[in-house]
Amino acid sequence: MRADRRSLLKAGFLALSLGATQLARGATMLAVRIWPAPDYSRVTLESDTPLKTTQTFVASPPRLAVDIEGMQLNAAMRELVGKVQASDPNIAGIRVAQYNANVVRLVIDLKQPITPQVFSLPPVADYAHRLVLDLYPLQAIDPLEQLIQQRMGSTGSQPASGGGAPAASVSDPLGDLIARQSQSAAGAAIAVPPPPAGSTRRQDMQPAPDTFIDAPGRAARSAPSDRTDRLIVVALDPGHGGEDPGAIGPGGTREKDVVLTIAKMLRDRINASSVNGNPMRAYLTRDADFFIPLHVRVQKARRVQADLFVSIHADAFFTPQARGASVFALSQGAATSAAARWMAQKENKADLIGGMNLGSQDNQVQRALLDMSTAAQIKDSLQLGSSLLREIGSVGRLHKPRVEQAGFAVLKAPDIPSVLVETAFISNPEEEEKLRSETYQKQLTEALMRGIQQYFARNPPLARHRGI
Repeated sequence: MRADRRSLLKAGFLALSLGATQLARGATMLAVRIWPAPDYSRVTLESDTPLKTTQTFVASPPRLAVDIEGMQLNAAMRELVGKVQASDPNIAGIRVAQYNANVVRLVIDLKQPITPQVFSLPPVADYAHRLVLDLYPLQAIDPLEQLIQQRMGSTGSQPASGGGAPAASVSDPLGDLIARQSQSAAGAAIAVPPPPAGSTRRQDMQPAPDTFIDAPGRAARSAPSDRTDRLIVVALDPGHGGEDPGAIGPGGTREKDVVLTIAKMLRDRINASSVNGNPMRAYLTRDADFFIPLHVRVQKARRVQADLFVSIHADAFFTPQARGASVFALSQGAATSAAARWMAQKENKADLIGGMNLGSQDNQVQRALLDMSTAAQIKDSLQLGSSLLREIGSVGRLHKPRVEQAGFAVLKAPDIPSVLVETAFISNPEEEEKLRSETYQKQLTEALMRGIQQYFARNPPLARHRGI
């Protein structure tokens, strides 16, 4: 009894010493981060307990004000002001202040009108509670327009004049652009019949021998040709990014960094190449350090009408002994191995770690997109995977000698051959060192390029027929 009284007295003395403000203190800010990107800019506030906020968007000049209740301004919060980069396409600056005794006000000054999304994430992986502010430009970037501008810049051409529809509104602006550039006085446009429904295989899309008019009223038959006079688009998907670092090697190498480096090197090789005289273009689902949900990666590839989708990763395991590269395709049923199933489950958790705003998505539409897959797509994907695996094996060790299959969410584009490449085990010290080596990065890039070229040699792309 005497001990209990002594404890109560001590507690009372402590309460008097701390005062009401300290006892009423709510959350403590642990860390703040800003992820600028053309797609959207993200501000993340990480705290030890959930944050209660109210926000107000002011259109002119554009700014977002966020009041955080139960918060005292601390050093971590003040760091946010200095984290804004001048190159951020959306954020002009950030101001923070103690609005009143129990509220911190955060004001984000914007460079353009935006659509804000504010949501909370529960603790996951190494993160505590997170408040996420996603700032999407009101005028979203059109990836097709980006590729068109790149192509025009490399050829020095200008779009045809006239009152036609904007490039993004026609069925195939990339194909139309190249067709305009390649038109000559002789010959007429070649019509390509559509493939059987649900097919992505190139032999299924093979047209009848080309027909053209070589004299008034007289048709002639030409020899079949692989030329399509349009861009060959390869979507490259560097895994993870932003809040999601991916696997981290024993030396501190982050998966998200090394795969972005390799993807950019492969982009440059693809952009300097062609398929049967048809120019190639690589489209990166992310070209900087920011997070993209898995289903958005699929949507981006479909938006640019990609001919192939290659997701680039670096594997990790519980022990440092695991080594070697792997290539995965989608499986409509069970995974081909327990390891493939485990890998798919691990990669599919990226949305939880990276932080996706489930409330902003139409879950039914999202689920429908990721449930769409076809036997033809998987068959094409296995062919692509085999070509890549064969070439990767010429520059490094393979973890498995065949293409594995599992339910990877990022491979579920129903009309695009899609594979996921695990370049090496970043958890293995030797392979981590190789992944950091520019020499090995170049060797791996060349191997991936050869695999892509071999796939197209066996499955020549034909004239586009798909809509956006």
